[in-house]
Amino acid sequence: MPAPGPLSGITVIDLTRVLAGPFCTMILADLGARVIKVEQTGKGDDSRAYGPFINGKSGYFVAQNRGKESIALDLKQPEDIAILHRLLAKADVLIENFRPGTMERLGLGWDQLKARYPQLIYAATSGFGQTGPYADRPAYDVIAQAMGGLMSVTGHEGGPPTRVGSSIGDLGAGLFTALGISSALFDRARTGKGMQIDVAMLDCQIALLENAVIRYYATGQSPKPVGARHPSIAPFEPYRTEDSHIVIACGNDELFRRLAKTLGRPDIAADPRFAENARRSDNVLALKTVLEEVLQDHTTEHWLGVLGAAGIPCAPINDVAHACADPQVVARNMIVPLRDDALPGIRLAGLPIKMSAYPDAPDRPAAPDLDADRARILADFPPS
Repeated sequence: MPAPGPLSGITVIDLTRVLAGPFCTMILADLGARVIKVEQTGKGDDSRAYGPFINGKSGYFVAQNRGKESIALDLKQPEDIAILHRLLAKADVLIENFRPGTMERLGLGWDQLKARYPQLIYAATSGFGQTGPYADRPAYDVIAQAMGGLMSVTGHEGGPPTRVGSSIGDLGAGLFTALGISSALFDRARTGKGMQIDVAMLDCQIALLENAVIRYYATGQSPKPVGARHPSIAPFEPYRTEDSHIVIACGNDELFRRLAKTLGRPDIAADPRFAENARRSDNVLALKTVLEEVLQDHTTEHWLGVLGAAGIPCAPINDVAHACADPQVVARNMIVPLRDDALPGIRLAGLPIKMSAYPDAPDRPAAPDLDADRARILADFPPS
């Protein structure tokens, strides 16, 4: 069971599968909620078939479904619908990520449930939302990234369309859904009433475009890929050193002047092309050339020490192995062991929300086998 947290005592009925919904409910479980995962009879969540496989278990499934319980129900069968209603009668939250209209056809849509369960928070996460001309279209992460504009600003200038390396289309929707559910729980504490939450992956991609939207309206031009650099701050990208690359980010003119001094080249900051951030952004390629002339004299490790001591934001470019082993990451309990005897040595990403009122658990419960918790769940939710 999940460790105690601010959502202890909250029961979530999780009808979601694959990533956006399960990522959302994993966060809720990490925050203390009891999450009961309702899966398809005989098959379970689609992601149980996704690799990598470890001792016969899907690592993909395990990573998003730790700390949950599982019960298998066929929602086309009246007896299993009756079991679901037993769960809903005592639940706080229902979350689903079916295509719009599916729950209504099952008799489980928001309009069908709200009168029966007036305190229920009903969260629906989908590709395009419950309204609009695309509402009934299917979607996956890459669809949301493509349609939401993110792929058009990712990658290098002149290169092919590039998907962000993690599934930000799904993960963004999961994060916004978790925030919506938490907000609805707060509202219910004041009003005593539940509500529907409608989160679309496409909407979330638009929300995550950062300043690309205002840049478009300010200039009339759609932003283009700029590689690893920032479109309006410089220096703010990787720079070649003697042996690899170092990332340097100077968000204001004072930091840049300090950088130039630390590099032994105060004249760079006095150059009219680089004296102010707007001018540096206009001359970003020339700036990169000048900085790399200095940086290539020494190794990345050397510059990390020198620039770090001067208080200049800088970093190595870690691969996943180095990121997981970074002392700061380890100190923040962000790589945690899984309590599963069948998966010895497996570790997962921890919870990035640290709270003074609750300890950050040193490990995480196992992900459930399909239908593994049926007996306990049925006992906890008897017929009325």
